[in-house]
Amino acid sequence: MTETKSNNGLKVIAGLLGVVLLGTIIYTVSLYQDKQKTTTALTQERDLVVEDLNSLKSEYDKAILESNATNEELVDARDKIAKYLDSVRTMKADITSLSKYRRQVSVLKKEREQLLKAVDSLKTSNSLLAMQRDSTFVELEKQTVFNDSLVVQNTQLANAVERGSALNLSKFSVDAVKERKNGKLVSTSRARNTDKFKVCFTIADNVIADAGDREFFMEVLDPQGNVLGESFSASNEDGGTVNYSKGTTFYYENKALDVCDYISKPASDFQKGNYMVNVYDDKLKLLGSSSFALK
Repeated sequence: MTETKSNNGLKVIAGLLGVVLLGTIIYTVSLYQDKQKTTTALTQERDLVVEDLNSLKSEYDKAILESNATNEELVDARDKIAKYLDSVRTMKADITSLSKYRRQVSVLKKEREQLLKAVDSLKTSNSLLAMQRDSTFVELEKQTVFNDSLVVQNTQLANAVERGSALNLSKFSVDAVKERKNGKLVSTSRARNTDKFKVCFTIADNVIADAGDREFFMEVLDPQGNVLGESFSASNEDGGTVNYSKGTTFYYENKALDVCDYISKPASDFQKGNYMVNVYDDKLKLLGSSSFALK
């Protein structure tokens, strides 16, 4: 009887131990499952943080590429995010760390918005500056073309004025003359009778020419092409040179003016043949030519 009671007690104890063991197993399994769930949730949370950081980094990469010049603030922000990414990927997931990075992601997003707004504003300013620069360049090109046109017009006008202000001859004549004993000069066509050449010309009126002293050069060429007289020499700014027989100076007042001068015979008599007389202004512009023959 006592043995039966003892066996029953053992059975009761064994049953209780079994219940406790089963409870422990169930509790342990439950804890394990909770831990797995927590680990999975933390891993997913970390992956979300990584995804957010990757997204931020990509946006900064794009902004840096689209920027015409390197923006140090964008580069620094991107490098900072890259460091956070490395830290999150290698970290042991826990609620405290993830909460800290979650908060940091929020801060980084706000920084991104501010930086990208600043970059957009800068790009807008640069675009406006580029448009203004292009517009200014176009206007400068137009002004340059206009100035060049003015230079051409002024040059043409100056040339026209210079040409218009030049003196010209309206009449030109050459006569071989003999001086009689009473001083009277008479025309002749014979070389042995000729004492002088009388060169006369009329300067046309010109209202735009400068009034003042003017000098003309007379060049007389004998039948051999030699210059009669003392053969003076005159040069102009272009390097041209003329040997002339005599220069004549007069005062011009913008009105028609008759000028006459004489070329005396050389030491010997004038030769027979054809003579040429040229008249030049002070710039050595040929104003008129005349030829005649002595018998």
